[in-house]
Amino acid sequence: MAPKAGGDSAKVNSSVYKDKSKPTDIRLSNINAAKAVSDAIRTSLGPRGMDKMIQAANGEVTITNDGATILKQMSVIHPAAKMLVELSRAQDIEAGDGTTSVVVIAGALLDAAEKLLQKGIHPTVISDGFQKALQMALQVIEGMSTPVDLSNEDALLKAAATSLNSKVVSQHSTILAPIAVQAIRAVMEPIPNGIGARVDLRDVKVIERIGGTVEDTELVQGLVIPHRASNVNGPHRIEKAKVGLIQFCISPPKTDMDHNVIVSDYAAMDRVLKEERQYILNIVKQIKKAGCNVLLVQKSILRDALSDLAIHFLDKIKTMVIKDIEREDIEFVCKTLGCRPIASLDHFTAENLVNVDLVEEVNEPSGKYIKMTGCAGGGKTVSVLVRGTSSAVVAEAARSLHDALCAVRCVARRPALLPGGGAPEAAAAAALARAAIAAPGADHYCLRAYSDALEVIPSTLAENAGLNPIETVTELRAAHASASCAGSGVNVRRGRVTDMRHENVLQPLHVTASALGLATETVRAILKIDDIVSYNLTCSIELASIVTGHWPGLGNYQCRRPVVKTIRQNYLQHVRQTLAIAGKLPGRIISQITLAKYIRKRF
Repeated sequence: MAPKAGGDSAKVNSSVYKDKSKPTDIRLSNINAAKAVSDAIRTSLGPRGMDKMIQAANGEVTITNDGATILKQMSVIHPAAKMLVELSRAQDIEAGDGTTSVVVIAGALLDAAEKLLQKGIHPTVISDGFQKALQMALQVIEGMSTPVDLSNEDALLKAAATSLNSKVVSQHSTILAPIAVQAIRAVMEPIPNGIGARVDLRDVKVIERIGGTVEDTELVQGLVIPHRASNVNGPHRIEKAKVGLIQFCISPPKTDMDHNVIVSDYAAMDRVLKEERQYILNIVKQIKKAGCNVLLVQKSILRDALSDLAIHFLDKIKTMVIKDIEREDIEFVCKTLGCRPIASLDHFTAENLVNVDLVEEVNEPSGKYIKMTGCAGGGKTVSVLVRGTSSAVVAEAARSLHDALCAVRCVARRPALLPGGGAPEAAAAAALARAAIAAPGADHYCLRAYSDALEVIPSTLAENAGLNPIETVTELRAAHASASCAGSGVNVRRGRVTDMRHENVLQPLHVTASALGLATETVRAILKIDDIVSYNLTCSIELASIVTGHWPGLGNYQCRRPVVKTIRQNYLQHVRQTLAIAGKLPGRIISQITLAKYIRKRF
């Protein structure tokens, strides 16, 4: 019996040993998956970074080097890799710029953490050490920042131009940067008794139009509607216009889905047509009585917002009508014009109309659009008309302009600028390296590792510019060892280290601080994960119902409805991915029907 007991003890010890190694394996797997995402977009960092061509399933092609756009369209399965995708999205929401830098920094921090784990340092100790290093780094970059007066347009232009220098449309930065600055200054609201200003980017409407070049992009102090007027013979230019926005339809009413109108003879048909004509005529008379000569009609999904007969009557009273205003654009239109949407004909009065100096239909080779300027009672909003030779160029120009707007917004929210070219990261790395010398115990290794990780930004900038990264980082360390060269960074134009403040390469403090904070927070979260728990793949009533098509209480007929079929297909797709991750799915590609049969047989 004794040998048997010894054998059981050996089995227990073996299982305990395997359990102890599992958290390490999980942690390393998460680190490697996240590093793979970081390495995928690392070559897109900086003004000399490469662009990515993204092809969607429908054949649509996107050319960009924006980190958030690349990761948003990247197919990622591993949970830790998805955390880096969410990290880039969080940086895009918080700052609007630095979406590539934040992922590259996170990848470098994970690589440094992996080396510390191999030395036997506990993940919690590494996490706490990285948090201490973050606080030191934030103090360094805040100390080297330069306060900005928001009335100084030159400082805002430098921040916008620096953001545009790394984009595909960087050669047009002299056009887009002033537009971004003027747009933000037009919509920002100073904080009473505070520092900075509030900026809502929803007050800046960016309209994309194919035709012309990026240099033809213009800022409109008013409203731009990207489609033509609905009139056939009506006016196309109105000065001193009275504009009304309605949310009801000018078309014959329709019956409910379950009701029909049966016309049995020609007399009944004539009565129906006469009633429809009189119904529309009464609406048009009320519009004329109110004095409206420009009518905006919200888009309707239940019936036609504007009938042909209504257009004919509106042409007779010389009223310009623009239909199909999207529901999500109503708030911007109301704020720009200073009006309220009218939901009922009874409320369509002269008091609910607004005055606009000029409403005109602009005719261009690429098509027509409506421009409204001189909105006396409007709020702080602007429209930007982005042009380009193709849809890909226009889309990338709009994304680049959005990043420039976000950069200026960051300066407005936190009026301080930093030198670019990796100077803040290099200065923080030098300070952390000096602090690590006197740090006791594991903090010494953590501070040193964090310092080395921050140097990935200047190293990547040099590498993408065709420079020697080792020589560049070494020269940068020597420059930051001197207090008089705190603004030294990688100058990719001259191919050497220079003071970026003298080169007018400046970036918002909020972008860099947000990138460091979010990257460190994500890395700490990944380090504290020691296990991955999968769903329990049992044949529950819900799974069996979806697979077989028999839902309790609904019957087979209900399951054929499109909504239920969509839910079923989405659930089967989720089961397919889950089984593939668990290693329980055959290697061949199977259809939805075959997958359903496999699940019924397997479970």
